[in-house]
Amino acid sequence: MIKKNPTFTNLAAGYLFPEIGKRRRAFAAAHPDADIISLGIGNTTEPLTPHVVEGLKKYVEGLGTPAGYSGYGDDSAGEPTLREKIASVLYKGLVSADEVFVSDGAKCDVGRIQQMFGSDVPVAVQDPAYPVYVDGAVMVGAAGKMPATDKGYQDIVYMPCLPENNFFPDLSVVKPNSLIFFCSPNNPTGAVATREELKKLVDFAKAQGCIIIFDGAYSAFIRQDGLPTTIYEIEGAKDCAIEINSFSKPIGFTGVRLGWTIVPKNLCFEDGTPVQNIWTRLTNTFFNGASNIAQAGGLASLEPQGLEETRKLVDYYLENAALIKKALEGENFKKAGVEVYGQGNAPYLWVRFPGRSSWEMFDKILEECHVVTTPGSGFGPAGETFIRFSSFGHRDAVIKACQRLSQLKL
Repeated sequence: MIKKNPTFTNLAAGYLFPEIGKRRRAFAAAHPDADIISLGIGNTTEPLTPHVVEGLKKYVEGLGTPAGYSGYGDDSAGEPTLREKIASVLYKGLVSADEVFVSDGAKCDVGRIQQMFGSDVPVAVQDPAYPVYVDGAVMVGAAGKMPATDKGYQDIVYMPCLPENNFFPDLSVVKPNSLIFFCSPNNPTGAVATREELKKLVDFAKAQGCIIIFDGAYSAFIRQDGLPTTIYEIEGAKDCAIEINSFSKPIGFTGVRLGWTIVPKNLCFEDGTPVQNIWTRLTNTFFNGASNIAQAGGLASLEPQGLEETRKLVDYYLENAALIKKALEGENFKKAGVEVYGQGNAPYLWVRFPGRSSWEMFDKILEECHVVTTPGSGFGPAGETFIRFSSFGHRDAVIKACQRLSQLKL
């Protein structure tokens, strides 16, 4: 029999979100009359907006005509008009259209991108972090060579991001020539790096020969003036950073599937090979391009009416977050010493329950409030004792969940 790739044996445990689903199903089976509300997985809930729907419909109808039909794109990088719109509208010319690579989502690109660096590159991640960064590194063999412990994988550098360091890590622990995964606004903490912090990150990466994989999937949620919405606002970032982003959360494309990656032309490997050359070869080999239909919807979202609809949709989720935060700052939580973190620039609240494990609190909230959350320990060792609350939900369900949370016995 053929043996499996040994890197999959090195994965420490099952992926976080299926485990949450498993526990939710078990609870629902034991309590069939329970009205379970999810404030857990970050899946959007509100309908696609009218202008985007019109763009999708128009394109689909065109596919039914000889003149409007389209098959494979000219290359896997995406429709030229969409690449140009992303560069000009979202990046205000900080990047060029030929540095934009359209994809089927940020998560997919995070997985694909690690294939460019292989098994020998050191990896550093924010802790807590989106699990795909770590699992992807193990799957390509860059981590997991030594047994995992309760502190994570021994051959990954975890950079703790805690309230005590304002959720910005100590970079001195990162090895030279590392791949650094950095997310802002951060999932799960909701923290947004300041301009000064990102400059520190960029300067460090350039000095140490590192490449930053900057996840900006929640950049549309930033409302505070002066906070960077892209790493390319920082001088020198195009020499050391790849940025990944997505239409999923701002315009509800979690099921439509559309994202993009910025690979600057002057970003090079040690031997002088442009990273863009390898990324182009990799994607052309394994990827035929994002759905033409999805790209039409993305293009519609970047038109003036689409941008206005996007802002209103994002505001809706931010208003949900404000409601949840108010509930979590109630008297019962204050008396128990619960700490609530959220700057109002992300769809997540990061909440510490001192002295309680993350899974213990997950089960308690599910059993007493019939509300699904996300245990912080699933995002890394520094997430222990924390719970992530997601603001993705219908308003009436969020209000009901807040009423239940206010009665939680702590």
